[in-house]
Amino acid sequence: MTPAARIQAAIDLLAEIEALDAPADGLARGFFRKRRYIGSKDRRAVSDLVYGVLRARARLDWWIARAAPAATGVRGRTLAHLALEGRRSAEDLAALFDGDRYHPPALGPEERALAAALRDCALDHPEQPDWVRGELPEWLLPKLGETLGDDLAAELAALARQAPLDLRVNSLKADRAGAASALAAEGIEALPTPLSPLGLRVAGRHTLPGLRAFRDGLVEVQDEGSQLVALVTDARPGLRVADFCAGAGGKTLALAAAMGDRGRLAALDTDARRLERAAPRLARASATIADPRTLEGAEDPWLARPLAAHAGAAGDLRSGAGRDSDRGCAAGRPRRPPGLCHLLPAARGERPAGCPLSCGPPGLRAAAPGGNLGGDRRRRLPGGER
Repeated sequence: MTPAARIQAAIDLLAEIEALDAPADGLARGFFRKRRYIGSKDRRAVSDLVYGVLRARARLDWWIARAAPAATGVRGRTLAHLALEGRRSAEDLAALFDGDRYHPPALGPEERALAAALRDCALDHPEQPDWVRGELPEWLLPKLGETLGDDLAAELAALARQAPLDLRVNSLKADRAGAASALAAEGIEALPTPLSPLGLRVAGRHTLPGLRAFRDGLVEVQDEGSQLVALVTDARPGLRVADFCAGAGGKTLALAAAMGDRGRLAALDTDARRLERAAPRLARASATIADPRTLEGAEDPWLARPLAAHAGAAGDLRSGAGRDSDRGCAAGRPRRPPGLCHLLPAARGERPAGCPLSCGPPGLRAAAPGGNLGGDRRRRLPGGER
């Protein structure tokens, strides 16, 4: 792809993300799946541009409102990003937006004015308000300030950084040293994570499905925070374990490996589509003990009956909880994909809906005396938003 064609592909993906009002990572996967002619280098370049625009959305909008208010939308943001972060001159941008086949249409008057106004400007500006510098919706900053207090600046700085790519070694098939060696043989440098004994942190961006270590089930993508949640349940071979809000099975996979694929493992969720995504991952990892179950909610009859009727002696039960919210999980999730905070339901005057199987009463009822309950810790904003 030419540089201009990459820009148009990024604009198309950004438009899809904005129109569907959904997290970018899932939409990006579908976008590229339908365009298999886009090679790996081009996918990476398009993704970098898309995520760069999303990560700087508030600051880009601030510059657009200041320099050329009519140059709005994903084209305006992309143009501003290329000028501010890509250091592209107005002449360079006009040459890229030339209207040729597969290229972006030619710049309009307001867009040309925007490109000219941003010459030699930097993305950050001392006049930007705190919510703009923090890349948040304006309504969210005071709520975070009440909740985080003196930690606000440090938390916002951490959220603004690109999340690392963490992998969890599948102990059913490899140890950490062996998995790192397998990745190194394919040119991927992976270093141990600082806290999880099963984690590897990969430098840079990579297309993991193309790696043999991934296809063979030696590693799975999982943030270090989620790895730790699975570890604190102390799941062991032969025990009965329930994973609430199992979703696509990230923690279910970790629990199955911790159990040596021996015992009973219930993967519970209220969304059958999410559970379906776990099936190929479980097969790749050689995890056979997981029993995916779609429940109606926290009062589902399956939960009301004694768990011993489903999973043997309840005295051995461990409970590992997954998401407390549909949009957010573990340490890296709020930073991946970027721009997620702009999709929060409260931005549209709605109350967010928590997962009905969250790490609350259902999990507490499931964990027997002497058992463990592990879950993601969340801070709740004033007014109840997570």
